[in-house]
Amino acid sequence: MANTYRPALLVSAAALLGLLTACGDGGDSASAPRTLPGTAAPATSDGTTATLSAEPTGTPSTPSPRGGTPGTSGTGGGTRCHSSELEATLGRNDPGAGQENFPVILTNTSSRTCTLHGYPGAAFVDAAGKQLGPDPERTPGTATTVKLAPGQNAWSGITFANPEISGARTANPDALLVTPPDERDPLKVAWSAGEVPVSGNESTVFITLFDRGPGA
Repeated sequence: MANTYRPALLVSAAALLGLLTACGDGGDSASAPRTLPGTAAPATSDGTTATLSAEPTGTPSTPSPRGGTPGTSGTGGGTRCHSSELEATLGRNDPGAGQENFPVILTNTSSRTCTLHGYPGAAFVDAAGKQLGPDPERTPGTATTVKLAPGQNAWSGITFANPEISGARTANPDALLVTPPDERDPLKVAWSAGEVPVSGNESTVFITLFDRGPGA
């Protein structure tokens, strides 16, 4: 696991993400994604309270941020980073202790300095844009504001129990949608990492607060 990223993942994991609204709030409430036809629901800063599932196979490893698949962008304006100013990439899996751990990296592609604060919204979707699996649950923690100069990045980790070990029912996503905190427009990242749990045993997906990347 890379030493350049501080661990943000403190809770046991299992399953992956729900269709998204991102929330800049630093508490442990869940993202509030909703199944809409190819569109993320509006981002808010309140959210709903998450109930974390029982521990699956032990404390999840912190994903190691490495290079990944470029995403797409949305629209912009304001002090925080807007979707149109960011590029999303998915880092390589860093498995451990029965867990699958992926860093989701957002890079500032604009010409101004902007900030990220809180959790991203995220969802696995099929080729038609339909959400696969329930909403993600947030790992508890205290949000810090990550300031990104042009070219700098931040990351959030997603983790779930290996379905072959847990026996969860699975689906093979076409893409991962990621919405920056307090934004409406998701960034779409092609998913080529295989099946993810969507229901049954230990099928909860967990997501962490944004932390600084090596360039932030």
